[in-house]
Order: sequence, then C-alpha cells, then structure tokens
Amino acid sequence: MGFRSLRVLNDDAVAPGAGFGRHPHRDMEILTYILSGSLEHQDSMGNRRIIQTGEVQYMAAGTGVFHSEFNPSALEPVHLLQIWILPQQRGVTPAYADRSLVGAEPGRWHCVASATGRERSIRIHQDADLLLARLRPGDRVRHSLVMGRHAWVHVAEGRVDIDGQVLESGDGLAVWSESELTVEAVSASQVLLFDLG
Repeated sequence: MGFRSLRVLNDDAVAPGAGFGRHPHRDMEILTYILSGSLEHQDSMGNRRIIQTGEVQYMAAGTGVFHSEFNPSALEPVHLLQIWILPQQRGVTPAYADRSLVGAEPGRWHCVASATGRERSIRIHQDADLLLARLRPGDRVRHSLVMGRHAWVHVAEGRVDIDGQVLESGDGLAVWSESELTVEAVSASQVLLFDLG
C-alpha cells in the first residue's frame, strides 16, 4: 500500500510490441525511468514521445489524463521502473515533462525530481525528492536525512551494501529515525533514493 507518499514502485519488463493500452489516471504524480530499451508514450495532453534508456518521464495526472505505453521494438524488451507518488493537493492541472540522465556522472547523487525543481530536476507536487546514483564497484555515496523525514532506497540494478545490509536488484529498504545513509556498490549498480516528508 506504499510508504509515506510513495504509493507504487513497479519494476516492469514489457515484451517487444506489447504494452498498456489507453487508460486513465487521476490525482497521481507518475515517473517512469527506462533502464533498458525504449517505450512509446501517448497522452490526452497531446504528448507523443519515445522514451529511451536513461530517460525519465513525468506526468502530473491531476484532474485526469489518458495515456498509453507500448514497446515500439519488434525485437528488444523494455525494462522500466514506474513510480507513483501521491500529490500534496488534488485536482492540479495535468502536466508532462521528461529528462535525460544518460550523461549522469557516476559516483554521486543526482536530483531527478523535487518539489522545488532544484538542480534542473523535474518539479513535482509533493514534498519528496527522487535521487539517482550510478555506481561503479567500490563507489560510495552518503545521504543525510533531516529529522522527521523518511527514505526509501530501491536497487534498480546491481548489488550494494547499505550500512551493513546487502541489497540486490529489485530490493528496497525503508528507513526512518536515521540521520545518514551510506550506500557502497559491491558491483556496478543503479540506486534510487526517495527522501520523503
């Protein structure tokens, strides 16, 4: 049922030519991160785009949107993470954005989405930060948590050690009452961290 404002984190593999037909969403912040392959998106706001490996797409569903998602490849599957975050207010105007993280420097956190849009991140309607780190074996990143905030860590790819707890691809870790997290890569990895109010 979710953790704080993080409602859903789906780890999906979509076969060539398959996907999700036109369907509605409402009052949800939706982020899609492509781990490999590509995904063709169309929505009722008039957006049509093929999202590639290393790109993030955002929709504020707000008062309501329809969209469809299909794998346009005849040969390659697409592997993606789809994230739903509950908005702070209902009935916002639907919106769309995307951002490429293809050139993201390894070994550090990158702010992908935030309430303020800082560091050129996608601005969302919730007191939540989504951070991404691409890690080489042995890379170590730290994240400080302000008192009263919570974190959800998701290992998108690879294997990491988080303060003595080993996690592998697909694993998640809920964190509260901690002031700092240290993530060390055991193998080449991609890690998402949600800093939640």
